[in-house]
Amino acid sequence: MQKLAIIEAPSVLGLRPSGVQEAPAALLAAGLAAGLGAVRAGRVEAPAYDPVRDRATGILNPAGIARYCTALADAVGDVLDRGWFPVVLGGDCSILLGNLLALRRRGRHGLLFLDGHTDFYQPSAEPTGEAASMELALATGRGPRLLTDLEGLGPLLRDEDVVAFGFRDSAESAAAGMQPLPPELRAIDLDGVRSAGAGAAARLAVDRLTAGGSAGFWVHLDVDVLDDAVMPAVDYRIPGGLSRPELEDVLRTALDGDAARGFDVTIFNPRLDADGSIARRLVECLRRGLSARTGR
Repeated sequence: MQKLAIIEAPSVLGLRPSGVQEAPAALLAAGLAAGLGAVRAGRVEAPAYDPVRDRATGILNPAGIARYCTALADAVGDVLDRGWFPVVLGGDCSILLGNLLALRRRGRHGLLFLDGHTDFYQPSAEPTGEAASMELALATGRGPRLLTDLEGLGPLLRDEDVVAFGFRDSAESAAAGMQPLPPELRAIDLDGVRSAGAGAAARLAVDRLTAGGSAGFWVHLDVDVLDDAVMPAVDYRIPGGLSRPELEDVLRTALDGDAARGFDVTIFNPRLDADGSIARRLVECLRRGLSARTGR
């Protein structure tokens, strides 16, 4: 089995210091490393948070995010170079850009995007300028060049190399004026997942991601893809979502085999989990979901 290596990425540059920066420590305290049989591969600290929205880009902390992406990509790259499988614990969803930059340095890759939201906002439609609502748009080259052309390698992803999976915010995002998802990007919303069944829908996603010319794919998990009834410890709650067994099925399917190159977890907020019980259940869900990589 390929060794798993945990990188802590407690950045909130794309959101706000609401508590998600404490997620890596909370998940590790709940036994994640031991449950996965993973080694600890370091922690990437973020630059100072600036609450003032940048006028030029319309985004909070754009320069800080760009610097953080480079540092995180270096850390992820070190893990990849060792032949290990990176597991990155955020932090907010903007850390995805650093993870993808590590892969983009190595060629063309894809993305399985597990999120309750599509995060495809343009700065003019995002009310507060949070990059954590834009990271999929930025990763596919839509937005200010500072964040869409990192190291001159942009876009980080081609539209056809992305599957957005399990989202349930279509009405909300349309009402807010979010730009539509491009037709080349495969979208399987929560209803589509339920119609096919979680495992079958995940197999469709993996087949799509491995059918083109990419060299593998990253798996991004925003925990608000889970049903709000079992995962209320997130900043932007929305009714419905996947059950824990459904998510475990999706992860086992996606992570089985050699095509998956890395995995991140974002948006869990320990401040909304007073007794730590949500963290413990999330760790068990992740342990089961990543069993395809660990054999545990």
